[in-house]
Amino acid sequence: MNGRIDSSKDNKREGKLFILSGPSGTGKGTVVKQILKTCDNVALSVSMTTRASRRGEVHGESYYFVSQEEFEKIIDKDGFLEYAKVYEHYYGTPREKVMQDLDAGRDVLLEIDIQGAMKVKRSFPDGIFIFLLPPSLKELRRRIEARATDAQDVIDLRMSKAAEEIRYLPAYDYYVINDDLTEAVEKVKSIFSAEHQRVDQTAERIMERYKEAD
Repeated sequence: MNGRIDSSKDNKREGKLFILSGPSGTGKGTVVKQILKTCDNVALSVSMTTRASRRGEVHGESYYFVSQEEFEKIIDKDGFLEYAKVYEHYYGTPREKVMQDLDAGRDVLLEIDIQGAMKVKRSFPDGIFIFLLPPSLKELRRRIEARATDAQDVIDLRMSKAAEEIRYLPAYDYYVINDDLTEAVEKVKSIFSAEHQRVDQTAERIMERYKEAD
């Protein structure tokens, strides 16, 4: 039957890796929590670390807690999308779990700092990179000060770093300004949806569904 879509054809969904980053204080963690609450087919990438777990942290949810020896074995096998050593402890994004989720057709959301995102961009250039911005640097300072967790010199350092990090914006695919949380979350979700409708990545597979029946 001409023009009919054959639903029996293989329409397996392709998982995509979305990287969300931005300066400290922009609300990345809150946006990620809302995405995970409202999107069934999105998996959160859990980092691996060699530091000891803290009270309330759960292995496999907060982090994967491993020994330094095990972490370095994974490094030797090119098993991280990115990793870094912060003081005496390693932190990294395990490649295997990300690839398992992608192969299963699940999107993977990675929340990471800008330096880590640039490393992921080199090791996984097919990722979709989203930069979360505050409405302004003035508002960012207000939010950081409202936390009441940092001394003024630390806040000044954070603000200086934020100004530097914003210069990385051209390296990203999308930006979202987190002025209103609900609106910001919807914009990130719309990026997820749009990326799954890209013609350059899906044209042949979609056209196959519209071929005339023999």
